[in-house]
Amino acid sequence: MQLTRKLFSRYFALPLCMAGVLFASGAYAGAQAYVPLSASVRAVLQRSVSDQATPKLAFATQYEADAWLKEMSRRLQKRIPDAESRLDFLSTVHYEATRAGLEAELVLGLIEVESGFKKYAVSRVGARGYMQVMPFWVKEIGTAEHNLFHLRINLRYGCTILRHYLDMEKGNLFRALGRYNGSLGRSEYPDLVRAAWHNNWALPHRTVNSGPHRTANGEPDRTAGSGHPAPGS
Repeated sequence: MQLTRKLFSRYFALPLCMAGVLFASGAYAGAQAYVPLSASVRAVLQRSVSDQATPKLAFATQYEADAWLKEMSRRLQKRIPDAESRLDFLSTVHYEATRAGLEAELVLGLIEVESGFKKYAVSRVGARGYMQVMPFWVKEIGTAEHNLFHLRINLRYGCTILRHYLDMEKGNLFRALGRYNGSLGRSEYPDLVRAAWHNNWALPHRTVNSGPHRTANGEPDRTAGSGHPAPGS
């Protein structure tokens, strides 16, 4: 077994011939603590994880969507080499994060710290998948067929849970991240997620939100100094 150390995630992979599960030994893998939910909160979370809407990128224009996917795909290439899998992953991250009112780049930073982008990661306390979701959540707000190793289900749960914690903490991200990791009140985990988010995934707003300058008839102005590459370049 070869031990691989990374800046924001400390995981080792123990191959299992049949299951292909990666056991996460990192000190920062998720360990959300079980807290009984009120009936109203449970109902809201149940509706959130059960929605079957078709994933789509929530950008104002196709140009912005293409620019975001292109840049994030470039950054993620070493971790997820297959282009089709990488784009599917990024599209799902963006959809689920936006749906939960989160920044997709924040979610990417959290995934980097939690699982190192390992789909089948399992922590020492049993948290599963990209966002290291604890299995008790399936019993609490989901259904028996929800597989936490499934890409969309894992991201749906993870984003829903982080949104829930943000609401509990009235928007305090530091405390919400602490709850997500089961380390409320300690700074190590929130600091790691913030560092991964801002150093590896954050984008200047102009990169994906400004879009190209446009002429009076709405066409992209190729002569304007927008600083953006043309789509598909």
